[in-house]
Amino acid sequence: MDLVSVDEIRAAQDLLRGVIVPTPLIHSRVLSEIVGGPVFLKCENLQRTGSFKIRGAYVRIARLSDDERARGVVAASAGNHAQGVALAAAMLGAKATVFMPEGAPLPKVAATRGYGADVIFPGPAVDDCLEAARTYAVETGAVLIHPFDHRDVVAGQGTIGMEIAEQCPDVRTVVGAVGGGGLMSGVAAALRAVSDERGGPVVKVVGAQAKRAAAFPPSLAAGRPVRVELGPTMADGIAVGSPGELTYELVNELVDAVVTVTEESISQALLLCLERAKMVVEPAGAAGVAALLEHSYAVRTPVVALLSGGNIDPLLLAKVLRHGLAGAGRYMVVRCRLKDRPGALVTLLGELAELGVNVLDVMHERVAARLHVEEAEVLLHLETRGSDHGEEVLGRLRAKGYTLTLS
Repeated sequence: MDLVSVDEIRAAQDLLRGVIVPTPLIHSRVLSEIVGGPVFLKCENLQRTGSFKIRGAYVRIARLSDDERARGVVAASAGNHAQGVALAAAMLGAKATVFMPEGAPLPKVAATRGYGADVIFPGPAVDDCLEAARTYAVETGAVLIHPFDHRDVVAGQGTIGMEIAEQCPDVRTVVGAVGGGGLMSGVAAALRAVSDERGGPVVKVVGAQAKRAAAFPPSLAAGRPVRVELGPTMADGIAVGSPGELTYELVNELVDAVVTVTEESISQALLLCLERAKMVVEPAGAAGVAALLEHSYAVRTPVVALLSGGNIDPLLLAKVLRHGLAGAGRYMVVRCRLKDRPGALVTLLGELAELGVNVLDVMHERVAARLHVEEAEVLLHLETRGSDHGEEVLGRLRAKGYTLTLS
């Protein structure tokens, strides 16, 4: 199979000039300390539509014939590809229809409609959407814009690699999220070509998948695309059941490693981006940073981590941040038994105040089958200063005779 060439990627750059934003590369001091060398963040969360997807979508639609664009385009997506296709189609004068799963984040649905696309909800899963989009394409003649498995899409995403090579000429490792594989295969193709032209060292490219939705590791082990059962993950943007035929070959040839990351690492990466880099990212967009937290041994510095998207529902953001705070030891949910008598709750809260704990919420239960007649139980949501402080709090309360259970 012919690899996506540097000429294809440079032609995509020409098409995208004046359309997309060349996104900034910012230094991360905290990640540099963790990894032991310079780490930079490539901020595609600041791209138009809030993710890198506009690059590939625009290149694909721009290369359609006038007759094909007149028939319209159709896509299936949980959100970011939907927005990229909707905006690109509007800019190029094509009608866009997008099939999105029931329960797709409302901000993504609203943005897709805001760019002018018709949105249809055929079922609960992205696979339902893709099947419906293919049927729609056959019935109407609309052109299916695949989210990753097309050379034009890969070339468009590869323009990120060209920007990285210009912004950080001495980059040694690039790490980013992998769903279907279009992003990292395009970036790898660009960086391999630039390294060959410059005669410099080959840049190591590492992909990151959510452990609960990781199709690439078993596919690479089997030597062909393998479909896996997807588990629940907050990183819905990279929850893809099987690699594409094209992207499998490209990742297999060009990407040095695909690692998996836990939900805890993803939430901690999102929290780190928000607190330390002042960057709002979605869980899938933080997968590259999560890989640095879990697999820093696998990289050579300087490192560039891709923040591939920032379209996160505010309600999900609140949940993920709380999850990240819990993982960092700064948030605890504790059940505490105490005597059911006047002043017992006030005494407990006084103990917490002396320990410097911020009590976020209290639920007091006095009647339950699991409680003795003279007992009560409180559910406490606590904010601490970190893991050591949390252990100090639990130890002090237990020393005072309280029975505690972490929830």
